Amino acid sequence: MARVSQEHLDARRRQILDGAASCFARNGFHATSMQDVLKETDLSAGAVYRYFRGKDELITAIVTEVLDTVRGILEQAAQESPPPTPDVLVPQALTRMREQRPATLDGGEWMFPRLMIQVWTETTRSPELAAVLREGYDNVRRAWGRVAEGYQDAGLMPADADTDAVARAMIALVQGFATQMALFGGISERTLGEGMRALTAMGSARADT
Repeated sequence: MARVSQEHLDARRRQILDGAASCFARNGFHATSMQDVLKETDLSAGAVYRYFRGKDELITAIVTEVLDTVRGILEQAAQESPPPTPDVLVPQALTRMREQRPATLDGGEWMFPRLMIQVWTETTRSPELAAVLREGYDNVRRAWGRVAEGYQDAGLMPADADTDAVARAMIALVQGFATQMALFGGISERTLGEGMRALTAMGSARADT
C-alpha cells in the first residue's frame, strides 16, 4: 500500500480545521455537532476522527493555531528596526489573518471575528480551553511587549514606558475591533489604522499649537 504523504495529511487536517471553524462561527460551539463538521468537510467519520476525537480537540487546535499565528506575526515585526508602528502593524496583522483564513459566513462577512466571540464564550464553561487561551494570550502579550521594546530602542516610545501595559492595551484594541466586526460588520482594517493614527497624532498636534 502506498504511504500517504505528509503534505496530504497536513492538507486533510487543514480541511477539517477550516470546516469546523466555519461551523463554530456560524452556529456556535454547542449547537454544532460532529455530524455538522462531517457535512461541512465532506469527509467520513473515520477520516475526521483520525485527527480529532471530538469538538473539544477541534476548538483547542483552532485556538492554538490562531494564537501561534498572531504571535509569529508580532515576533517577526519585533525583529524589524524599528518595528512598524501600531497603526500599520495591527491592520497588517489582521489582513494577513484574513488572507490565511479567508472563509466567510453565508452573508459574506469574514467568519474569524464571529469565531473569536464563540471561543471567548466557551472559555467561561471550559477550564481546559480557558487554560489554552490563557497560555496563548500570554505568548501574544509577551510578543507585543517585544514590539514595544523595539519602539523604545528606536526612540518612538519613552524609555520608562510600561511595555506590558502597552501590550495589554494593544490586545484590548484588537479584541474590541474584532467584536465590532462580528456584531456590526462593515468595518475594515483600514478604518482601524486611520483611527489609531488620529489618536497617536493628538500629542504632536497639541505640541504644534
